[in-house]
Amino acid sequence: MATAMDWLPWSLLLFSLICETSAFYVPGVAPINFHQNDPVEIKAVKLTSSRTQLPYEYYSLPFCQPSKITYKAENLGEVLRGDRIVNTPFQVLMNSEKKCEVLCSQSNKPVTLTVEQSRLVAERITEDYYVHLIADNLPVATRLELYSNRDSDDKKKEKDVQFEHGYRLGFTDVNKIYLHNHLSFILYYHREDMEEDQEHTYRVVRFEVIPQSIRLEDLKADEKSSCTLPEGTNSSPQEIDPTKENQLYFTYSVHWEESDIKWASRWDTYLTMSDVQIHWFSIINSVVVVFFLSGILSMIIIRTLRKDIANYNKEDDIEDTMEESGWKLVHGDVFRPPQYPMILSSLLGSGIQLFCMILIVIFVAMLGMLSPSSRGALMTTACFLFMFMGVFGGFSAGRLYRTLKGHRWKKGAFCVPFPTMVALLCMWFGISLPLVYLGYYFGFRKQPYDNPVRTNQIPRQIPEQRWYMNRFVGILMAGILPFGAMFIELFFIFSAIWENQFYYLFGFLFLVFIILVVSCSQISIVMVYFQLCAEDYRWWWRNFLVSGGSAFYVLVYAIFYFVNKLDIVEFIPSLLYFGYTALMVLSFWLLTGTIGFYAAYMFVRKIYAAVKID
Repeated sequence: MATAMDWLPWSLLLFSLICETSAFYVPGVAPINFHQNDPVEIKAVKLTSSRTQLPYEYYSLPFCQPSKITYKAENLGEVLRGDRIVNTPFQVLMNSEKKCEVLCSQSNKPVTLTVEQSRLVAERITEDYYVHLIADNLPVATRLELYSNRDSDDKKKEKDVQFEHGYRLGFTDVNKIYLHNHLSFILYYHREDMEEDQEHTYRVVRFEVIPQSIRLEDLKADEKSSCTLPEGTNSSPQEIDPTKENQLYFTYSVHWEESDIKWASRWDTYLTMSDVQIHWFSIINSVVVVFFLSGILSMIIIRTLRKDIANYNKEDDIEDTMEESGWKLVHGDVFRPPQYPMILSSLLGSGIQLFCMILIVIFVAMLGMLSPSSRGALMTTACFLFMFMGVFGGFSAGRLYRTLKGHRWKKGAFCVPFPTMVALLCMWFGISLPLVYLGYYFGFRKQPYDNPVRTNQIPRQIPEQRWYMNRFVGILMAGILPFGAMFIELFFIFSAIWENQFYYLFGFLFLVFIILVVSCSQISIVMVYFQLCAEDYRWWWRNFLVSGGSAFYVLVYAIFYFVNKLDIVEFIPSLLYFGYTALMVLSFWLLTGTIGFYAAYMFVRKIYAAVKID
């Protein structure tokens, strides 16, 4: 068994892989070269809010529309994310400035919002909705300049620049609601090196916006759809009164700036928003936990277990052997099939399916092959990989089911993918279920796992167990250390899911996943060893449940995150949050429970193969 020092070279190797991966980029799409005054299309993605968790398409609000609305064909990942990419009437030309342009203005007349439309806009503003646009597949961001030391009088102190995804639809002040009706687009381009006789080409490398609220009276528009912005801060914001009709202009301006950022690095602005030092702290914290577990496990294996095996293998008197206590005495019952073997093998098969999918997705994403510029690629890949990994889940479930003396393999195969794929029935029936049946068939035909000892015909009586051997106590004890190894990374994952943040630090995530696998395996081995020493051979189900104990802490953390980090107060968004959380916790329990079960199963087979059984 590996000691703590054995993990050091592997940790250093993974650290170096993470550092190398940060500079490795495989773009999801080919770059688009623009010439001077070429049109740069501005598209809308959706409206999102961390308060409601309900995305809406762009034209669900009365924004100005082009003459023909065209929706982009979306992949599975974009559909599951709620994206509805559509064209907009913004007219932007490469490296061409626009001071102020009016949208959807006919004969210099403002837009009139009906009472119903005004009420809807006001409702979305009070719910803190953000508008998401893209230019050349690059999402718009709002620049936020923060000062780290507010009490300092030094005017030259450095600004902490951060970027907010999208822009706020509006804001509220003193019970009044205001709409951001003017957008100042700031686009950055990189000039490509060309030969002297060739025309220069440009590539979009950043897309920012400054939203403003300007009332109708302060905007001066002419018949050519041009407008004049008020000077200074003399203007008042555009109020939206939900009880009556409102008149306003939708306007925008365009400003271009040259940038040294190359096209391959243009996503760095969005992907480096998280503090990398916190991730390194998480990794170091996780490595310390693994070293701690390795030390405990090494002590058990090297000292206690070897001593037990040496004592059990002594040719002592039969009466002394009968008086011995410990894990050897349950050798005739340790491999006795548990209750409901079909359900257990099906759950473990689903866990194998999840494990294979997560491992491949994180590894491929760590190499940069699932670039965020390929919208929805990560989720699409995860869904299809989960389907195709059904053959491995079915194979492992079928072989384990036969080992547990099961016979109804067809019914067992049907149970494997069902708990996690109810929503995608078509893909389930068309891809996952046939592959699971195929894997289950070959797994059931294969020889069962060869257990080192025979099972007695009469079950052994189990002595009364101490309080700390209770199943729920075991879940609490076994779950705290694996959860402690990954809870910091969990915060960033929750922020990406529920607060519309980008998450692309898959190098860190891959290392945390490896640490999670190791810690779950180690704690599972320790728990099953203590259980067998207490002469309780009913370890199959208990080990599966206890190994997934960290899922309980994930649930507790999800509740904590809901109460302290999110502003969700309505019933439907709360139901949505806890519904998705329940699916995540269930999947995490299947994953960690499966990892721990197979680690414990290999451990039990190993130790009983090492002792002499009469």
